[in-house]
Amino acid sequence: MAAVNLSNSPITQVSQTPVQTNLQPQLLTRLLLDLRGRRFSVDRENILSLPESVLLCLFPNGLVLSRQSAALSDGGDNDDYEELYGVDFDPDCFEFVLTFFQHAREEFYGTGNSPGLLAAQQQLLDGGSPTSDFGPSPSQNPLLTKQAIIVLREELEYFSIPPKEGKEATDARGIANDALLDLKRKCGDYLLHKRNIFTALQRNVNKENNLAEQHLIDMLCMSGFDRDDEWGYRAMEPSRCCISSIALVLLKTGIVHAAGPTGERQVSVDYNQMATAQKLLLFWRKPARKCWWDGIEVDLADQGEPDKVIKLWARRVWTLELSLVSPSSTWYF
Repeated sequence: MAAVNLSNSPITQVSQTPVQTNLQPQLLTRLLLDLRGRRFSVDRENILSLPESVLLCLFPNGLVLSRQSAALSDGGDNDDYEELYGVDFDPDCFEFVLTFFQHAREEFYGTGNSPGLLAAQQQLLDGGSPTSDFGPSPSQNPLLTKQAIIVLREELEYFSIPPKEGKEATDARGIANDALLDLKRKCGDYLLHKRNIFTALQRNVNKENNLAEQHLIDMLCMSGFDRDDEWGYRAMEPSRCCISSIALVLLKTGIVHAAGPTGERQVSVDYNQMATAQKLLLFWRKPARKCWWDGIEVDLADQGEPDKVIKLWARRVWTLELSLVSPSSTWYF
């Protein structure tokens, strides 16, 4: 049998061209967000450090951190451009979150001019072994090396039930008349100014004798909240009978900083408080939600008018989450 000439084989004659790897989309270094007409430029790392529950509101269809088309990347100096993302989210609320996270980051990690709390906690890290007096190692207890923030959000959707003898009504198409629209606005304004965080939930605890809800309040108040705390940001959603609120507090980890006799910083650990704080690690990147109905009667009569008592129902959805903030670059507004 004649030997096969491999040099003439069509298989060996096919040229092996390298794969064009430069067509792969490149990651964006920062994102330009348009929140209801107001723009923010934020680094990618800072976007990813935001709470999961906030990211879901910002990007309900998912966050794309690469350029939309590889053809837009030419490998030159223009690769660092910003793509504009339209986001249906309250810009003032977004700024509130960005500002709080930035201040928490600077206080814990320090700035170029002054060290932060982490520098004073170095003794905890140096002695952080399973047998150390300071407890588990940093790999087992991230609260030793990262700033923890409790994130509590509320979505409140309310429903006004006008009195039967009132002028409030809807037409055949279900469109509210001016009197009903005015009633809804007054109800929204009433709820908007009820800023205390725990009043509604405590009312539900007293009515239902729900021990789990009472435990939730107690746990949050042991971890950073006060029972008389108010929402950090609270606002009406446009063209909706809905109020969005958010509260951010630094987690009480039990690590206490105090000034020594000569002015140096001394650090001690409250182990009971640290144990409580570690329980909240269950909510790290795992937002938990609670929903309940809250019904009250309110008098919306103006001064000098007869009483106008209506029934006001509110569907409240709470989202609880823990965020661990890492050192990063500065936000851009």
